[in-house]
Amino acid sequence: MHTDVASEPALRGTPPVPPAVPVASAGAATPRIDFGERVWRLRLGPSGPSLVVKAKPALVGAAAVALIGILAVAAMSLGSFTLSPGEVLATLLGQGTAKTELVVISWRLPRVLMAIVIGGALGISGAIFQSLTRNPLGSPDIIGFNAGAYTGALVSMLLLGGGFLATTIGAFAGGLATAAVVYLLAFKRGIQGFRLIIVGIGISAMLGSINTWMIIKADLHMAMMAAIWGSGSLNTAGWERAIPLLMIAVALVPALMLLARPLQGLEMGDDAAAAQGINTEPAKLWLLVIGVCLTAICTAAAGPIAFVALAAPQIARRMTGSGRVSMLSAGVFGALLLLGSDLIAQHALAPIQLPVGVVTVALGGMYLMWLLFREAKRS
Repeated sequence: MHTDVASEPALRGTPPVPPAVPVASAGAATPRIDFGERVWRLRLGPSGPSLVVKAKPALVGAAAVALIGILAVAAMSLGSFTLSPGEVLATLLGQGTAKTELVVISWRLPRVLMAIVIGGALGISGAIFQSLTRNPLGSPDIIGFNAGAYTGALVSMLLLGGGFLATTIGAFAGGLATAAVVYLLAFKRGIQGFRLIIVGIGISAMLGSINTWMIIKADLHMAMMAAIWGSGSLNTAGWERAIPLLMIAVALVPALMLLARPLQGLEMGDDAAAAQGINTEPAKLWLLVIGVCLTAICTAAAGPIAFVALAAPQIARRMTGSGRVSMLSAGVFGALLLLGSDLIAQHALAPIQLPVGVVTVALGGMYLMWLLFREAKRS
């Protein structure tokens, strides 16, 4: 999944790669591929720049993307009105009937897109916080940013009577306010990962009690709606929620690209990052803001979905065999995890549809138990 653009001198330290077979027309800028044990080098021209692609992450990432496509077609095929994969693909290509267009385009496609985007955003957010804290437990649902976004959404929903837009704004405000409080309380000559996690856990517990109090005091109908939404659900997915979510996610992509290099440097420690010319504290602050924004848009769209941000980066790291947490691979595996969980939530107890957060909690709880057992055994 991880790629680097480098010239020849930047490749020192990588395993030796056998020379490429000469092409027929010498000097032409014809693409050639060098296959090595661990990397593939795609070179344009005899002295042009090289694109170094790590073989295992690339293959694992491609397989994960293909699996996401298969699950997406399955999600749009299954239901009370069953369609074949061929009918789904024909409808997506504009060759369906009025009935299949209603089922696929209007009803099922928004849910699939929301599952992919929310899962990807949570995976990337988890990668950011786990890299900043250099701890596999450093995810927004553990640190408390999920709870903060949920508090902001509940204030807007229950106390102010706001709709979806107001709930979205409330989730953003709550998540950013929680991040500011955690940052200020954890700041002591800089931000240290362990202190950030401990402060975040305390803030999360406090906000959890506030959220429970607001639900208990609310009108019964509103309280039931808030409780169901608070478990994390895609059952109300539609284009009116999917389009703003997609627009905000696309708007955050340039910021993620700009912050990828500072995040990679910070994984090696503040001193190593500073030696690379990275201004560490501003970089941490911007990464914190972007991570909270990703968490907030997910919470506003579907409620606080737990454990995806915790598990996806670590699953990606183990599957790709990488020593670090990549935002791209974490996003892909987050999308895969949430889309698969949503399929289980919809069809495991059909016709009853479970909130997807129930499934992610069950899967994530087992993963967390394994992770804690593994860390205790290692220590």
